[in-house]
Amino acid sequence: MRLFLFGCVAAALAMSSPVFSQSREKIGTGRIFTNDYLGDGKDRWRTGSYAISVAKAYSWDGVLPNGFGELIEYRLRSDIIAPQNIVTAAPGDRRYVGALSFGMHTHFEKASTEFSVGADLVITGPQTGLGELQSTMHEVMGASIPGVLGNQIPNGFHPTLTLEAGRSFDIAPRFSFRPFLEVQAGVETLARAGGDFRFGLLGSDELMVRDVATGHLYRTTRGEHTGFAAVLGADIAHVEHSTYLPASSGFELTDARTRVRAGVHWQGEKSSVFYGLTYLGEEFKAQSEGQVVGSVRLNIRF
Repeated sequence: MRLFLFGCVAAALAMSSPVFSQSREKIGTGRIFTNDYLGDGKDRWRTGSYAISVAKAYSWDGVLPNGFGELIEYRLRSDIIAPQNIVTAAPGDRRYVGALSFGMHTHFEKASTEFSVGADLVITGPQTGLGELQSTMHEVMGASIPGVLGNQIPNGFHPTLTLEAGRSFDIAPRFSFRPFLEVQAGVETLARAGGDFRFGLLGSDELMVRDVATGHLYRTTRGEHTGFAAVLGADIAHVEHSTYLPASSGFELTDARTRVRAGVHWQGEKSSVFYGLTYLGEEFKAQSEGQVVGSVRLNIRF
């Protein structure tokens, strides 16, 4: 059933793609890099991710279109998840995960509600090559070489569907709040509720895409505003199933998965910067504590 639904969403998005509609043009590119070395400085658990989004639409005037499929975001992600000690994992700690995902998401607005609907194919296991990549990077940097690659989540292909609905409220001229609800079925099956505050005009006329790992909204288009904007957000999720924490291996999921985040966007005449911190709560019962990861986006032009 999940594969059938994935196929339906993917087909609907594909029918709206440039292959079928040559007039759609690129309106922007977004990216975000997350690593725990940029947060609490410890190499563990949700240790690193990178996402890049390319958005295409018939036109863009700073407002979401009304139609499903009019605006398509093509998304590529990589995630590395590791036990607390990447050299020798403690008994009961989580297994190593290397995950790559490719997907298409459409963003639109109906009755003042903003929707994001998408389908991703998440590829897991040694076949991704992410474990070897991390080992090489650690060797170059003189960091600890992962010794847990023999206990990875196995090779697999996981169709995943995601739906988010949110609504923005302007509390003051430079102050807004956007509550949202999200459901996901696939590599992880969950329901999530949360909200994000923005202090400043930067980003108010841009396509903002939610990062899977942290929940940060990252910019994929360039609006009219420059200067600073501060963001603050939080959410809580109930996770019904996780390929990354299989029950067959004895993992017991926490009752609730929490995230709390804060960050600053800056846009100059040419360059832009984002830096944010996120507290990620425990994901499984044997996890001893939460963690803090840092996220960055740099777009430097001269």
